[in-house]
Amino acid sequence: MPRVCEFTGKKTVAGRKYTHRGKAKYLGGVGTKITGKTKRTFKPNIQTVAAVIDGQVRRVKASAKAIRMGLVIKPLKRKYVYKAGSESDAGTTSTA
Repeated sequence: MPRVCEFTGKKTVAGRKYTHRGKAKYLGGVGTKITGKTKRTFKPNIQTVAAVIDGQVRRVKASAKAIRMGLVIKPLKRKYVYKAGSESDAGTTSTA
């Protein structure tokens, strides 16, 4: 599976890392020179989370920014189910 956020579309992008040499002019030097350019990748902070999508709970890949922005709706941690006859079982009957 690719490293892509399902909500924002963030994905891995390519870039470069520049290596410098020298002292900056404002610090009294003659300026910095680029001595090397290396290819690298910038990867988004992708998390696998359980999210409610169309009423169903699915595990999806979402970026941390999408989670912070509230785009991901997480399901309830616990399902509380109350049965119809549970009131009489609780011991709430009174003898009058």
